[in-house]
Amino acid sequence: MKKPELLAPAGSFEKAKVAFMYGADAVYAGTSKLSLRTRTSMEFDDLVNTIKLAHSLDKKVYVALNVYARDDEYELIKKEVMYLDEIGADGIIVADGGIVEMVKEYAPNTEIHISTQANVVSLHTCNFWYKNGANRIILARELNKDEIKHITQNKPNGLDIEMFIHGAICYSYSGRCYMSDYMAGRSANHGDCAQPCRWAYNLYVEEKNKPGEMMPVEHDEKGTYIFSSKDLCLMNEMPTVFDLGVDSLKIEGRLKTEYYLATVVSAYRNAIDDYAANPSSWNPDKYMKELDKARTRGLTTFYFNEKYNPDIQDYDGKQINPDYEFGGVVVSTDLNGMTTIEIRNKLSIGDTLEIMIPNQLEPHQFVIDKLYDVETDEEISVVNPGVKEQKVKMKLPIEAANGYIIRRVK
Repeated sequence: MKKPELLAPAGSFEKAKVAFMYGADAVYAGTSKLSLRTRTSMEFDDLVNTIKLAHSLDKKVYVALNVYARDDEYELIKKEVMYLDEIGADGIIVADGGIVEMVKEYAPNTEIHISTQANVVSLHTCNFWYKNGANRIILARELNKDEIKHITQNKPNGLDIEMFIHGAICYSYSGRCYMSDYMAGRSANHGDCAQPCRWAYNLYVEEKNKPGEMMPVEHDEKGTYIFSSKDLCLMNEMPTVFDLGVDSLKIEGRLKTEYYLATVVSAYRNAIDDYAANPSSWNPDKYMKELDKARTRGLTTFYFNEKYNPDIQDYDGKQINPDYEFGGVVVSTDLNGMTTIEIRNKLSIGDTLEIMIPNQLEPHQFVIDKLYDVETDEEISVVNPGVKEQKVKMKLPIEAANGYIIRRVK
């Protein structure tokens, strides 16, 4: 059975390392100026290091240049495209036809991936982009499973198909949104979205015979989240996803933490491998249990099963999981077996922690019995995150390598 590529976000070099450690076959990243997530884009040194690491692991890095560019931006685009070709990026993700032409001319060794921003929703459009140099199409998230299957079964043989399986859904059509630019002066299509679709709004109505007399629409003290979407999750649909024959399964989330990334990548890595090995015994429950530990909003299949799914909007707003949080990252273990952990939240004696283990779905759970100051080695009872990176020492029940993620059971 063909296993699709598992593609994860990499908002930084550190996140790329986490994604690879927990099972991603490839990551996608942005450059410092010309991707759809400029606030999480890599400087070129980090990008070079990410590509070197990926290739040492026989994995890949795709780089986003998916802005819609004005003429005065093309000189910079030319320089970035040439540099990406030089440092060995495996693919450049683009939406603008003008940038496609630049990649074809100045990065002849690099694959062209057509971004979801290009709104590809048909086989005809796939064929158009293939004839114009595309190696891969990242389908619009608005397609359902029947439409995706029609494309995969009839596409040119040399064209890969990529689809989203998990993460935030944009309020607008495949991310083509002007709301942020209009309301906050930050252009979503130039990588600086303020996410006004996640804001709380107070709504009022006016009866036409009483002009100026505004009546509030019912909502709670936070307002109402009329634009906010739930997060996409296709874990329960894994048998159907395999049947579609897509080449790459994409997780959204370059803005997310290393904890979120490790949790989601690990869950899908294990699910893909387990289903491919034994589809007859597939049960999504244990993978969903892990995904729930990183959930921030409600989950939806979006339009995957039906063209107009009523269960998409998240009217209650952001819902942080109350039971789990990012505990820390393993830094090192000394000769005495003491492990240094860079903490992300408060840790205390008696807390329950879970060590997330690569290539293993179930974490190793234990209770903190002792904590030690990293400088004095004296016992302490609690450690809090500070302005700078805060670290603590403890004895772990299992061997944990540098970069392992630890979650705290709240």
